[in-house]
Amino acid sequence: MKYIIVGGGNSVYYLSRSLTSKGHHITIINRNHNECTHLARKLKAVIINSDASNKKILEQAGASSADAIFVITLNDHDNLVICQLSQTIFNIPKIFTLVDDPDNEFIFNQLGVEKVLSINRILTSLIEEKTGYDDVTNLLSLAEGKVNFTKVKLTPASPILNKNLSDISMPENTLIAVIIRNVNPIIPRGSTTLQADDQLIVLNRPTEHSKVIRLLTGEK
Repeated sequence: MKYIIVGGGNSVYYLSRSLTSKGHHITIINRNHNECTHLARKLKAVIINSDASNKKILEQAGASSADAIFVITLNDHDNLVICQLSQTIFNIPKIFTLVDDPDNEFIFNQLGVEKVLSINRILTSLIEEKTGYDDVTNLLSLAEGKVNFTKVKLTPASPILNKNLSDISMPENTLIAVIIRNVNPIIPRGSTTLQADDQLIVLNRPTEHSKVIRLLTGEK
């Protein structure tokens, strides 16, 4: 496979080393001359010391025949420009990029860049998971991170105990998919009453996650 990697630093080095070890052809585009010299000494890859936001440089790197491009500079604006060129001009099948500001994920997605990763959002989620509620477990993320799949155990302090689901005002785009009660799964209905020690399997958008957890647990 033929991959283009745009950016610098250790992340580019380790990603390139991993891909070349698997027999893939790698071209790296990096603005920093010293980093390019270092990468050229360490890797079996084509190194281009230039600006990937220039269409001619992407063409020189073989973008028209690339199987994928990894755009991992530290500048969201640069990443967006390079992604758009890769998509609209060269029609690269797979485009992966990083965003520094988690709020920019939506902008990238709206402009057609689907493989977007926010390191800051991931770190925030990990920290919240490790320091947050003992009765909340983040199971996995679905649909490119657009849906959370979470298990919440209801404690005696939960404000929704002994209420029917139909009487609870859940945030938009939130679904209690399954209730596990005494190891038995229950498919919830509007008339289902929630009890202490129930484990709820909840689907929701990341933007609503904190609000949902507060509603179910009563934690501030």
